[in-house]
Amino acid sequence: MIRIIKAEFAKSSPSIAEALDEGVTEVLFLGRSNVGKSSLINALCSKKQLAKSSSTPGKTQLINFFDIAYEDEEKKRFNARFVDLPGFGYAKVSKEKKKQWEESLNTFIKKRVSARLFIHLIDARHIELEIDKSVGEYIDSILKADQRILNIYTKADKLTQKECSAILKDKNALLVSVLKKRGINEANERIFNLLFGKEI
Repeated sequence: MIRIIKAEFAKSSPSIAEALDEGVTEVLFLGRSNVGKSSLINALCSKKQLAKSSSTPGKTQLINFFDIAYEDEEKKRFNARFVDLPGFGYAKVSKEKKKQWEESLNTFIKKRVSARLFIHLIDARHIELEIDKSVGEYIDSILKADQRILNIYTKADKLTQKECSAILKDKNALLVSVLKKRGINEANERIFNLLFGKEI
């Protein structure tokens, strides 16, 4: 089984200018505020307090970096980096501040050469929101040949079996529930395979 054997906080950055140097394969986590990005990162890494979540949706405006090491079935080690991007949607800041923040985030996403995988987190209870559609279309429009996108639907424990089946018709989608520990191992395997060439 694929598993994470190392997960450490590396740095928080307010902009691309202060981001960590590139060179390590990166996974960028995007999603609306309160969708569960921090909780998912903690679950993937089996560390409850690795990524801190704010009690105020949209308050966190930093790019957070975590150094990760995967181990495969043959005990080989693969280094990567998780990048937790600020949540979008609920920030209670001035229009000017929000504009600067969005421009900085946009620059980071488009110019980050080390980014190999975009994980778009979507609340499984609200799959038709315009903001999520826009983000999905935006990532598709900037995706380079060596980059992939994976849609992860959170809070699956809130759905009926019929609702789960409807979401899983999308082959590029995964359903997870951090609360019920559902889909976490599958998510780690999918991320690993997309990063390191076993799933193209």
